[in-house]
Amino acid sequence: MPELTPIAHDEFVAGVRVLAAQLADSGWTPDFLIGIGRGGLTPAVFLSHAAGLKMLSVDYSSPVADFSGEPLVKLAARTRAGEKLLFVDDINDTGGTITRLRQELAAAGAVEGAVRFATLIDNCRSIARVDYAARVIDRAVVKDWFVFPWEAVAPTATVLEDAAAVPERTA
Repeated sequence: MPELTPIAHDEFVAGVRVLAAQLADSGWTPDFLIGIGRGGLTPAVFLSHAAGLKMLSVDYSSPVADFSGEPLVKLAARTRAGEKLLFVDDINDTGGTITRLRQELAAAGAVEGAVRFATLIDNCRSIARVDYAARVIDRAVVKDWFVFPWEAVAPTATVLEDAAAVPERTA
């Protein structure tokens, strides 16, 4: 059973502030932040306020095309119109989500360089790299299952089920 490690609200807010500062220091300003549902929605809302940027969302965790696949096609078209997009998620763990998003956006014709990614936590061993990260971990060392503030209301059994869904994250 993995070690459940709560992320306190203040720690979460501090992470958002780190991302906002990194974004400001980079000189790259997106036209929209894109919250990746489910875990990236709350960080995207907070980052939207901290950076003064507009936000959209993609419910990538659901298998409903109207809320995942189709919006990616529309977002790719926005990059062809000259807009820049910053996708926001809570954690880049295995890199599966970011890799799939990049592949689907590329297949839909997204302009290279117009899409970037930010996460609160980045696993340095992930197959995908992010452009902005508030914290970097090494999954070879850190096996904890992080429980973000918006997950803290879930029953412990549900959190453990989520952790067990991809056992290599915490094995």
